[in-house]
Amino acid sequence: MAQEQERDRYITFNNIDCYENAALVLDAMNDLFKLEPESKNELWVRFMDKIPDNYREEFRKPTNDHDTLYLICANVFYIYDLFEDYDYDPGLLVLEQVELECC
Repeated sequence: MAQEQERDRYITFNNIDCYENAALVLDAMNDLFKLEPESKNELWVRFMDKIPDNYREEFRKPTNDHDTLYLICANVFYIYDLFEDYDYDPGLLVLEQVELECC
């Protein structure tokens, strides 16, 4: 069994991949929008318009300007409401992780 690396949030963010965490939140949102199309109201249409379609590739670029991670962190309470309104546990789990480790 591999030894878990110690994660260090707030100081160095060592061993924390905030961009992967953010991508998982976006993946969960997109999955929910497919499962429950009515969940993508005007707020989420505008929110997703600010997210690049290729967000995973954008996160890997060294010139990433971090706007997408900031957008998720700035709207974490609204995203919680979205996942809670549709009782979408996979989204709640990844959102909790990104909030605790990265926001």
